[in-house]
Order: sequence, then C-alpha cells, then structure tokens
Amino acid sequence: MQFSGEELTFKRIFNYFFGLFLITLGVAFSIKSDLGSAPVSSIPYAMNLIWAIEIGVATFMFHAFLVLIELILLRMDFKAKHFLQVFIGVVFGAFTSFSVSLMTFIPEANSFIVALAMIAVSIFLIALGLFFYVPTNIIPLSVEGVTQAIAIVTDQPFAKIKVFLDISIVSTALVLSLVFLGNFGSVGLGTVLGAVFVGTTVNYIHKIYGRLTGEDVNLKKM
Repeated sequence: MQFSGEELTFKRIFNYFFGLFLITLGVAFSIKSDLGSAPVSSIPYAMNLIWAIEIGVATFMFHAFLVLIELILLRMDFKAKHFLQVFIGVVFGAFTSFSVSLMTFIPEANSFIVALAMIAVSIFLIALGLFFYVPTNIIPLSVEGVTQAIAIVTDQPFAKIKVFLDISIVSTALVLSLVFLGNFGSVGLGTVLGAVFVGTTVNYIHKIYGRLTGEDVNLKKM
C-alpha cells in the first residue's frame, strides 16, 4: 500500500505513532516539572488554565487552527492529506491526556534541580519524537506541518524554523496568560528552555544519526 508516494510499511507506521507518543510524554514531563508546559502545549495549557478546557480538547482546537494557517501558507501546494492533521490532532490530544495521567506515577519535583532534570528529559523526548515521526511523511502534526510549510516557503532548515515557531507560540501563550490570568500561567522557565532547545536538539540528533548511519533524513518532506 502506498501513501505519499512511499510504501506504508509497519516500520513507517510504528515510527510515526511512537514519535507522537514520545512528544506527548515530553509534554507531560514538562507539565509535571511545574516549570511551565512544553512549547508545543503552551497555548492549549493556557486555554486549560483560562477557560478550563480539557487539555486534550484544547490541543485539538489549537491544531485545527494551525491547519488553517498552513493552508494559507501553502495555498495550491497544500495537499488533501494535510486536512487529516485535524484528525491526528484528536489522536495527539488523546495521547497527551494519557501521558499526563501517567505522570501521577512520577514523584513530584521536590527541588529545582529535579525540576530542571524533568525539563531536560522533556526536551530530549520531544526532539526524539520529532525525529522519529516527521520523516515518515505520513500526516504531520499541525505544529510540524506549519514548521515544514514555513521552512519550504522561506527555504530555511527545519530545525531553525522550529526554534522560531516555538518562540512565537510561547510568546502568544505568555500574552494570553498575562491578559486573562494576570500571571505567567502556562509559561515558565521550562517553556522558554523548550522553545530554545527542542529545535537545536533535533538538529544534533539529525547530525549524530547521519554520522552513525551515513543516511540523511529529510525533515522537510511533505
């Protein structure tokens, strides 16, 4: 069976869903650290804090909005399969809710050092998840879909645009939190660190993988 011009193998499907799950685990670790949510979930988490929208539902709403932005950016180059990003937003929202529930088994961060360690784990898991699922070229999450779209339109590296977009998302979440909550809300030190280092970590994983295998993974393939 072909999908996006490539055979839809078990390995390709496994890498896709495994990568998505790793990202949601990273999101959950970030929230558990109490140093702010991961950049990818900062706006949905702000929606949860402001309007009490369940985190999975808020995640779906945010991803649906990003699909619209992607459509505007790509215009005629927007493929029919990319509308399925809305459906994948539901899957990602469910994964997020499940991963957050798993954190009940993880002890609370009883010191700043432990909280920072959780953020480090979060950044690595999100970056590794991106590296697993993005190259499968099945259906990107809308966040990565927008990242890919901007990278294609501007002819810039995926990792560089990832940092730019994460910072933009975090800035938006911060403004929402300040306006409606009067505090930083979903944004904390961990959110800022994630915005700065997730894209960079993806780049390092990409380089290390290339050196170990001699293969070049295309992170802008859509």
